[in-house]
Amino acid sequence: MIVSMDLELKDRPGQLVQALKPLSTFGANIMSVLHHHDQRTPRGAIPVQVVFQLTNGKLDDIIAELENGGVRIVCVGKKLMYEEVTVILIGHIVHSDMGDTIDQIDSTGFAEVVSLSISMPGINEPSSASMVISAVDMAQLVKALDILKRVASEKDLLVIEPIEKDQLSVKT
Repeated sequence: MIVSMDLELKDRPGQLVQALKPLSTFGANIMSVLHHHDQRTPRGAIPVQVVFQLTNGKLDDIIAELENGGVRIVCVGKKLMYEEVTVILIGHIVHSDMGDTIDQIDSTGFAEVVSLSISMPGINEPSSASMVISAVDMAQLVKALDILKRVASEKDLLVIEPIEKDQLSVKT
């Protein structure tokens, strides 16, 4: 899972390092740190936002360790979309109501299209698109791909799946 955590740190040297240590200790992969040293919260603390990836379910341990170390946790948000795949679509993509295709995946509640890049060589020529789909886990990602393949078939679009197909062989 991807976690976004808003912290308040005391304005003392070493506080940011102290706040990041529990993430390292419990195996989190830090994706970004926004340290707003020029700003202050109403309590006079420095606001910090940390975004990290966690695969081992140790979020409660990280929170406890931060609190034990005197770090104030203001907010914790989890984004559960963890598995991701990129596919290529070929065909008359723009004329096939791509919004509907995206909606059919996004409306599942377990998967969403997070990126779409289209290349259109000519108005009446087939287009190609790179589509990135995220899902809560591999089984749900496979379901989302099944939805995409069904919709693409109805719209006469070709779906080219990743070469690492063995990674997408989860049976539901």
